[in-house]
Amino acid sequence: MRLNGSRYEGSLSSSSTTEADDMIETENESIRERVSDLEKKVLEQGDEIVCLRSTLADVLRRLNQLEGSRPVTTPLKNGSLRAVGNHTASNHVSSVVPQKELRYRPVADGNGKEPIRRVPSYQTPSSLPQRVVHYQSTGSLHSDSPSSSSVSPVPTSPSPSPTRPTAKTPPAHSHAPGSLSLSKRWSSTGDFNSVNSPSHNSRLATKSLFNLYMKPNTTQNHTPQLKHGTRDAAYNEEEGALRMYLRGRPVVLYAPSPLVDNYDITKVATPPHSKLKLDWVYGYRGRDCRSNLYLLPTGEMVYFVAAIVVLYNVEEQSQRHYLGHTDDVKCLAIHPNKLLVASGQAAGHDSREGRPHIRVWNSVSLSTVCVLGIGEFERSIACLSFSKADGGALLCAVDEAHDHSISVWDWQKGDKGYKVTETKCSVDTVVAAEFHPLDRNCIVTCGKAHISFWALDAGGTLYKRMGIFENRDKPKYVTCLAFTQTGDVLSGDSNGNIIVWGRGTNTISRLVRNVHEGSIFSICVLKEGSIVSAGGKDGRLIQFDSNFQPTGYEAQIAEHLGGVRTVSEGRGTQLLIGSTRNCILIGSLDVGFSPAVLGHTDELWALSPHPSLSQFLTAGFDKIVQLWDSMSRSVVWSKDIAEQAQSAAFSPDGSVIVIGGVTGRWLVMDSETREIYSVHTDGMEPIQVVRFSPDSRYLALGSRDNNIYIYQVGEDMRKYSRVGRCTGHSSFITHLDWSADSQYLRSNSGDYELLFWNAGLCRQVPQSASMRDVEWFSQNCVLSFSTIGIWPENADGTDVNACERSHDSRLLATADDFGKVKLYSYPVTQPRSLSHSYGGHSSHVTNVTFLFDDSRIISIGGKDTSVLQWRIT
Repeated sequence: MRLNGSRYEGSLSSSSTTEADDMIETENESIRERVSDLEKKVLEQGDEIVCLRSTLADVLRRLNQLEGSRPVTTPLKNGSLRAVGNHTASNHVSSVVPQKELRYRPVADGNGKEPIRRVPSYQTPSSLPQRVVHYQSTGSLHSDSPSSSSVSPVPTSPSPSPTRPTAKTPPAHSHAPGSLSLSKRWSSTGDFNSVNSPSHNSRLATKSLFNLYMKPNTTQNHTPQLKHGTRDAAYNEEEGALRMYLRGRPVVLYAPSPLVDNYDITKVATPPHSKLKLDWVYGYRGRDCRSNLYLLPTGEMVYFVAAIVVLYNVEEQSQRHYLGHTDDVKCLAIHPNKLLVASGQAAGHDSREGRPHIRVWNSVSLSTVCVLGIGEFERSIACLSFSKADGGALLCAVDEAHDHSISVWDWQKGDKGYKVTETKCSVDTVVAAEFHPLDRNCIVTCGKAHISFWALDAGGTLYKRMGIFENRDKPKYVTCLAFTQTGDVLSGDSNGNIIVWGRGTNTISRLVRNVHEGSIFSICVLKEGSIVSAGGKDGRLIQFDSNFQPTGYEAQIAEHLGGVRTVSEGRGTQLLIGSTRNCILIGSLDVGFSPAVLGHTDELWALSPHPSLSQFLTAGFDKIVQLWDSMSRSVVWSKDIAEQAQSAAFSPDGSVIVIGGVTGRWLVMDSETREIYSVHTDGMEPIQVVRFSPDSRYLALGSRDNNIYIYQVGEDMRKYSRVGRCTGHSSFITHLDWSADSQYLRSNSGDYELLFWNAGLCRQVPQSASMRDVEWFSQNCVLSFSTIGIWPENADGTDVNACERSHDSRLLATADDFGKVKLYSYPVTQPRSLSHSYGGHSSHVTNVTFLFDDSRIISIGGKDTSVLQWRIT
């Protein structure tokens, strides 16, 4: 349909509220990220306080019980023991009960006051659900959860009973006040660290609860030193129990009976023979990045998602991946020779390579040519451009710092390049920077309410001229740049206008008004001279000739695919379209466009493999559920469930999918027709985890409200009847596992508890040691004896988000907060277990799973919205 040319000569219209909101959102992204970092730090500190106070309260309560239940003995000069209190003194050592319990006497300070305040309970901070709970012990001093709350009507375990004398029991020793003694033998990872470590009967070598809350050393910043991870792990040979610490909280894990006698805590486990190779990357980053989609001479599209630059050949259905980055890739630039690519990343986890920097690499060999700017950039690389008039000798970059500095690099000078110059670019957001294709040493930048023309002189100094909008309405954003074949500069703005800036000037030579409704996100000048503009709000593509007269060709992108983020030229008359909803489309204005890459647009958490097909399901906060086929590497179907998804699971026969939402609602859906059979609600908090029992009789749902809900499943998998609720955790549920016989559950929570349940009765099994030999159908709980080695020595409890065991029980994969997927030999029972580690995700990896035949592993990122498929080799 040919458009009326008079439409473009009307008066300027004010930008819409929606459009202004979109641009303000871009501007405020940096503020949100800084606030998010501060919130995370506050939550981490709150979690530490929770663990400290809860464990302290429980320990002091138990010690009070122990001190009140038996006489306190003091050493005499001859080495005998004397009972004090209301009991009769005795000089016979044989009459004293063997010391299994921990004895504690407070060490007074200079004022005669106790250094530790005894409190019966604690109040939960805002980082955990606000519930007033009276904590009742669910186990002995060596139980898995010293401060767990047992509200369900189950009996608590009895107080610790004396240990019967054995050949391993050491002789009685006298101890100084405030020290602790254990009659059991604990071997520790400290034995491995140093042969000169203190003897095991010293105060520091006991790794006891008392040491955790000793008065802090005044020379160490006056802050309590919490024990983390497996650094201070210890193994009790008699009980067959290993004790480790997460954020200062002791976690006791019981070894299976066959391992009890021969377990050696100092042994180092080797990594598996199997390795992972990145097989396919699903997704694209178009929601907040521009100019990131190009066609290479090899016939491959190059784009990025997470920390991966993808080279995708659509015709051959093949992908290659550049994996040199360690965190979010934010921009791309193609060298004039079409062989080299420059990509810039944001600040990441790694202390050196994680700093913002630029990598120049070969698109054929995928080898890195040089790395620029490590230590030079502050936040992230927002824009990149190779010089064109001199054959690509220079590279300009814009740092997303507060002042948005612009720098020019002689990237070929040495391995690290040479920074020619750097200067402040703009206090406002900068969205694009491009070298002029015809004029040497000329750079154009644009962003919030500005366009700037830069000149680089022979001495390496940058001079800036601001674009003059004269008396015309100044746009809130200049959103994109392009260059005509004659050297004029084209800019698109938030008013939907295209402005032509005469070559070599900073003044407007022509204004084409109201081309789009809302912002113009991309302008593409084709080889034959025509111009294509793309709307970010209206999703329209409009073609003009070189005189800005409409050619009559235009196209509309489907609404569910989003607006157009970027347009680039493909083969022949084809165009490549990157959308704001993380999709890539290929087509032409006369034929239309079809999606080549689909992705999620918000944080991903739900992942479930099909039980008998090479398919898997993903869902997240974008309310979209997608079924993927790992063999065809495509989407089987997508469905909008109008509910942010937190968890998902296939039924054992694969016929039904259960989706857990963030508001306590969960849906039952047919896996083929996508028909929703029923919607249920349990609580008002997110359903964190969903698991069917192996025999298909039960469904367990772990909620953020600290409860596990059990349902009985009908024969057709459509009807669900609630059996009951498992209560006892003092924090939100994070992971669940069913036993192989479908009788028991084990669960992890946000405060690092491992509890066991009789599923049919919804009752807690208080004696954790009695569950040591249960065969578990899956391995999703990150806290168990079989997963000790996945926790780093300094782990704080939130580092590992998910784990999964292969179906042949040979491998274990983990997903962590540092963007890594790790592969271990299963079981991972040694604190020092080596693994293979793989990068690619830029955000926290929220979930990981094996496909049904163990041929591949699927991992999903959180905010990077990526889905990675790994082949096991």
